[in-house]
Amino acid sequence: MNDLVYDDIEIAPVEVVKRAARDFAAALADTPQFKTFEEAAARLRQDESAQRAMEACQEKQQALQALLMLNAVGGQEQAELERLRAAFLAEPAVAAYLQAESDLRAVCQATAGILSQHVGLSLAAACSSGCCG
Repeated sequence: MNDLVYDDIEIAPVEVVKRAARDFAAALADTPQFKTFEEAAARLRQDESAQRAMEACQEKQQALQALLMLNAVGGQEQAELERLRAAFLAEPAVAAYLQAESDLRAVCQATAGILSQHVGLSLAAACSSGCCG
């Protein structure tokens, strides 16, 4: 049998861990970066021009999906897809959303670093998806 030995480890009750997680989530949601991200996401969802640009890009990408997977898209079709992507990314609501997302990601990464250092566990490694992510 494998009996685990806990030396110098503090085991917190589940309720304490859940409360700490809720408090952390509330503190994160109260940051200017999170609030800006939420506002930018709402503006993006409501921006008809950005939504049309996104739909046009997605439709083109879906139409070319099989060819894209085979790396067999012709130059003209590839150029059209890139033009649609550029048009989508040029939308002010999209640019604002991407900047807000980047700013929030920076806060989350810094926070993860601080937490990882404090608890001695790499949160980025523990939270990555899949074997390679």
